[in-house]
Amino acid sequence: MGSEILMKGDPVPFARSMGRLINCKEFSDVKFIVGESRQHIFAHRCLLVSRCEVFKAMFAEKVVKETSTNVPLVLSDVEPDIFMVVLEFIYTNCASLCAKTVVDVLASSIEYGLDELRKLCNAYLIRNLSIATACETMQAAVTYGQDDLKLTTLGFIEEHTQEVFRTKQFQELSDQALAVILQSSRLLMDEIDILETIKEWASVNSAVQGVPLMKVINSVIQHVRFPLFNETELQKLETDNQAQHIVPIAMIAFAWKFHALHQSDGTNPQTKLRRGTTHRDSHKGLTPWDH
Repeated sequence: MGSEILMKGDPVPFARSMGRLINCKEFSDVKFIVGESRQHIFAHRCLLVSRCEVFKAMFAEKVVKETSTNVPLVLSDVEPDIFMVVLEFIYTNCASLCAKTVVDVLASSIEYGLDELRKLCNAYLIRNLSIATACETMQAAVTYGQDDLKLTTLGFIEEHTQEVFRTKQFQELSDQALAVILQSSRLLMDEIDILETIKEWASVNSAVQGVPLMKVINSVIQHVRFPLFNETELQKLETDNQAQHIVPIAMIAFAWKFHALHQSDGTNPQTKLRRGTTHRDSHKGLTPWDH
């Protein structure tokens, strides 16, 4: 006899057959009460345990001993449509994703330790990157610690900076996500325009959150590169700042010091040009952006 060979059948009909078991009350041995609507969803313990370590821990022997199989499990922190996608993946290794649900499915994939589902969500978000979706995708990447997704999305924003910064979704970025974007030297936008866009972002979020403008902008203003302004622009900035006080005095002083000395140690991002910086005669001594 020859050596044993694993012959693989067509996974599509198998997944289709398994899909018919999702939320099928017949032969199910576990019931969930899901979301605020308390929707009943049925599942099969053996499949959940074999595919998901979180469910395996949930249904561990000590839990089974204490809990009757007839008692439903309450999952109040996930909505039924999101949980159904999680079950779809567990049963079929596929996931029906759409723009409306993908970020919530990503969050659930992390919560339930389903790494392959996490990868599918990231792949969907990357595949559908656009001017309109870039900010939401960046927010998801930062919120859920998806570094590869963050780098890919940042690369897209770097190539479409002005268009992305003008979207409504830009105003909805958290200060952490915006800070990630502003640290890039490859943004295709002049620093004056970056400052104005940040001020608009801060104004909107100040109104929405009901907190002072200065408190909102404080965590992101540090990433504006004021040495890229020329002397006339710095003078106007100082005058405007007397009314709003949104730029720390120390940052303006640092910019004036650079213009006096025209020296950069090459390590301070404040004295590094961005790819989209408009040329000014005062830029002598600034560190070029990295090609």
